[in-house]
Amino acid sequence: NGTPVAGAPRAHLEHLARAAAINNEATLERNGGGDWAHRGDAIDVAFLALTYKLGLDPAGIREDAPPVAGLPFESERRYAAVWYRKGEEILVAVKGAAETVVPFCRTMAGGSGGNVPLDPDRVQKGHDNLTSRGFRVLAVAHGRVEGTFSAGEPELPPLELLGLVGFIDPIRPDVPDAIRRCRSAGVDVVMVTGDHPATALAIARELRITDSHDEVITGAELGDPETAPLPGFVDRVKHARVFARVTPLQKLRIVEAYRESGAFVAVTGDGVNDAPALRSANIGIAMGSGTDVARDTASLIITDDNFASIVAGIEEGRYAYDNVRKVVYLLISTGFAEVLLFMLALAMGLPLPLIAVQLLWLNLVTNGIQDVALAFEGGEPGVMDRPPRRPEEGIFNRLMMEEVLLSGTVIALVTLGVWYWLLSNGWDEFAARNLLVLLLVLFENFHVFNCRSEHLSAFRIPISNNYLLIAGVIAAQGIHILALYTPVLRDVLQVQPVSLVEWLSLLVLASSVVVVMEVFKAVRKRRPSGHQTGYGGGEAPSR
Repeated sequence: NGTPVAGAPRAHLEHLARAAAINNEATLERNGGGDWAHRGDAIDVAFLALTYKLGLDPAGIREDAPPVAGLPFESERRYAAVWYRKGEEILVAVKGAAETVVPFCRTMAGGSGGNVPLDPDRVQKGHDNLTSRGFRVLAVAHGRVEGTFSAGEPELPPLELLGLVGFIDPIRPDVPDAIRRCRSAGVDVVMVTGDHPATALAIARELRITDSHDEVITGAELGDPETAPLPGFVDRVKHARVFARVTPLQKLRIVEAYRESGAFVAVTGDGVNDAPALRSANIGIAMGSGTDVARDTASLIITDDNFASIVAGIEEGRYAYDNVRKVVYLLISTGFAEVLLFMLALAMGLPLPLIAVQLLWLNLVTNGIQDVALAFEGGEPGVMDRPPRRPEEGIFNRLMMEEVLLSGTVIALVTLGVWYWLLSNGWDEFAARNLLVLLLVLFENFHVFNCRSEHLSAFRIPISNNYLLIAGVIAAQGIHILALYTPVLRDVLQVQPVSLVEWLSLLVLASSVVVVMEVFKAVRKRRPSGHQTGYGGGEAPSR
């Protein structure tokens, strides 16, 4: 990108870059359009970028150093090595975690271009300086094989430390806020990494996953996950926020431990070593730039590699789940009201309040228009301030049952009272049913606004959240008025026009369901926290 390479003698940098290019499985080349295209591990790609910046040719370096043996990077070994032939000599290029590579070193690159005896204190100081600033640090070294060489069982000779290299993936500006929103939504964010503890802690603090008082748990402290009993493992990890220098097996057991404690676990990853944890989690989330193995194992792929996209997905998921509940609430409560109305009318010896075609009209036309519009409801305020619901909790929970029974009973009793009063005052069944159908249409028109939120007052949700719902209510009422004045529909539905006084009287009666549900929501808000019910009333831990 045009940024000059500086900060060390050029000869040292070239030596380090050559070793890193030899011990490298990535590619970085210009495509047909002149842009850089890369494939492989991001660390290897960064090393190739350094090589190009120094004016070196990675492909030429590799051609001049044909490999004869190699050890790929493994989390247990924590370094990779490539033995190659240079003339009559066998040399080795090594890169990996400083704490595993440096112990093999006897010398290190010196300021005069040669080498000097290894200075462990100086190396440690440089390492700590980088890790404390959030850099992922790798050591690069090389050596010469003395004596006989066995490609089948290669061993590292005494090495020369070429340098410590710090890598950092800049944190996106929106990620700390996304993590804050996770906490607000009752979702704990935990870092599990193979990086050095100091690096992990520095990044965790910057991301606000942890604060300065929290400690990092290392893989060494967790011990062997194959021998540690799971209950004890659960106790050690369930309150932790940062894990460092963990192996893939330890990461897998951490996920299992969280699940054993009752948490619903989502895991993000991009490498082959992340695959077991991705598979074990409730939701495995792979980065779009990750390996094929990670993407194939995951149940969800984030194409933009942005943690904030996961949080946005949680929010959209809550909106969608809420909207399903709202539609179910509307349909079940109005259906219950009609059933209760018929049961009470029959128990009182009254004629059937409605005929079959009128029931179909109410459920398929009036409610049919409104429930479709209700499904497009925008997210209500505070949806990311609720704790997550428990996975085993169904849609028809205690809160839903309370609101269905209450609203349905109000609609049924008011409608029954009107039916009884009309018949008692000499109205014939045809005229009385005509008013009853209109009353139920108006009840459904009002009640759909109750269904916009199970928690908030209908008056606190902006109309702008769902203009389609307003259009749906107007359309449902308009179609019914059209039916009152259209001979064909009037004859089929057995309805007739009503006076303005009758329409206004029924409008007032139908508004009662809003008044009752507003009172219910206000009373429910004042319940002690231990008596809250429904979605958000019982917290389910999530990780």
